[in-house]
Amino acid sequence: MGLSLLARRDPLASATEQVRLLSETTTCPPFETALAHSGLFPLEATGITTLQLNVGKLCNQTCRHCHVDAGPDRTEVMSKETMNLCLQALARTDIPTVDITGGAPELNPHFRWIVEEARSLGRQVRDRCNLSVLLLPSQADLGEFLAQHRVEVIASLPSYQASQTDAQRGEGVFNKSMEALRQLNGLGYGKEGTGLTLNLVYNPVGAFLPPKQAGIEAQFRKELAARHGVSFTHLYTITNMPISRFLEFLMESGNYEGYMGRLAAAFNPAAAAGVMCRYTLSVGWDGTLYDCDFNQMLELPVSQGTPRHIRDFDPAQLHQRRIMTGNHCYGCTAGSGSSCGGTVT
Repeated sequence: MGLSLLARRDPLASATEQVRLLSETTTCPPFETALAHSGLFPLEATGITTLQLNVGKLCNQTCRHCHVDAGPDRTEVMSKETMNLCLQALARTDIPTVDITGGAPELNPHFRWIVEEARSLGRQVRDRCNLSVLLLPSQADLGEFLAQHRVEVIASLPSYQASQTDAQRGEGVFNKSMEALRQLNGLGYGKEGTGLTLNLVYNPVGAFLPPKQAGIEAQFRKELAARHGVSFTHLYTITNMPISRFLEFLMESGNYEGYMGRLAAAFNPAAAAGVMCRYTLSVGWDGTLYDCDFNQMLELPVSQGTPRHIRDFDPAQLHQRRIMTGNHCYGCTAGSGSSCGGTVT
């Protein structure tokens, strides 16, 4: 069965086809069945401790695994008006963390403004950075800006080996990533005692689950220090989600059914109980509300009867909402679990 998601630019059609394909998977039972057998159905939110803002799909890279299908040709970018609605929602709550993602979130023309505003509200801000964006001429002072505002940097790095990183992210990306990491280290990021947090994110290059987080973190720490003089705070492992470009890779390589079966066989009720969607609210570039960034890319907004746009933000309703699930959710509940903050258990 062929699938050419990259040939399309109609996000809704692409998302609809992906949801249909995932629901017809023969190598795993419906995800809701696994939840029910574990006493977790229906899955419900436990509150909101993180407001995650996807500020657009524009990116300076085109990564093979990208669940956002981001790239230099994408035009979806969050407006300042929508960002202001997000800030108004924050001001009505005590949500402690604002997690800014993309695309390359720094390429949104209002990125620095919302960082400043969120920090003025006393919130922790995270920037999910692809590292190479720091080397763009237009972003020459980005590192200094992030350090000045004490922004936590969460940086993607699929391998400490150049060949594997470049295979996933593009030729020459590894060397750029090392240069950017050294730049951040020079500003104090990843250095003990500075309070400037630099966390790396590792996801497998192929159709398999990530290794144990503690082990791969130790390996990254040793290799990056010895080979490149780079240090970091923590390393998070994330399972590749079977959506968008990675789904296309699975289909084209003949690994789709096997990968889905592998995820389902590794379903962990403890990981399911702690999934990030239970305490995270995701805001799309247009202000639509989702349970997570993955549901956002599949066009699965929060449940019916719950406010579905940031302009209608109602913390009481959103804190107790039912989580929208599907077979892609096996990706976050396999093994030790997977979230934007690494393993769950």
